[in-house]
Amino acid sequence: MRYAIYFTPPAHDPLTLAASQWLGRSAFSGEATDMPAVRGIGLHDIAYNTAIPRRSGFHATLKAPFRLASGITESMLLRHLMRFAGAHDPFELPLLEVGRLGNYYGLMAMRPCEQMRHLACSVVQEFDVFRAPLSDDELERCDPGDLSAPQFANLYRWGNAYVMDEYRFHMTLTGPMAQKDMPRFELALRDYFDPYLTKPVEVANLALFVEDEPGAPFLVHSLHPMGRVAARKIA
Repeated sequence: MRYAIYFTPPAHDPLTLAASQWLGRSAFSGEATDMPAVRGIGLHDIAYNTAIPRRSGFHATLKAPFRLASGITESMLLRHLMRFAGAHDPFELPLLEVGRLGNYYGLMAMRPCEQMRHLACSVVQEFDVFRAPLSDDELERCDPGDLSAPQFANLYRWGNAYVMDEYRFHMTLTGPMAQKDMPRFELALRDYFDPYLTKPVEVANLALFVEDEPGAPFLVHSLHPMGRVAARKIA
């Protein structure tokens, strides 16, 4: 079993529902969803190009998937995550937009968000003691030969190349795409998601996702509200 610490809006948030429909699966229920009818793109095209993020579910990575270290139990992880979340105040992200990261698309903030960067770095550091070291096979699957020197160092130190100064907040919406398909997918993604991106998204919880066995889809195990109880805004 592997665990991951992510951010995702609540299950019934309109953005979560829209993203789950786009990806074809809800990470909360684990159930398949009917993909949307999108002008200019067939359902088979959407299904093919969302296969990778569909398995992971709609999220932004804070602590990438990890196996528990020796002597660590799920209950220990849950208790620490609950305390950690309660010690960090909720905040709003800048407005999100559909953007391109290399050869795939996701939702990204229109401007840098120092609060999110700080939260992501804190999660990576705080929960590293709960993480078993990557195996040789896991390291090989990360394709370290394509990484920059800082990314390579992050991979070996933290189990994820894209942390600390390399961290970029994003919520993945496609897998790697052929260059020829990108223009029409970008247009379709903007048409579909822009109505849900008119107000800031609140980061008010940390989500624990689980992968029951290798290759299984990730599911939301639990949401952990941020901030002191009296200060929390209940969605």
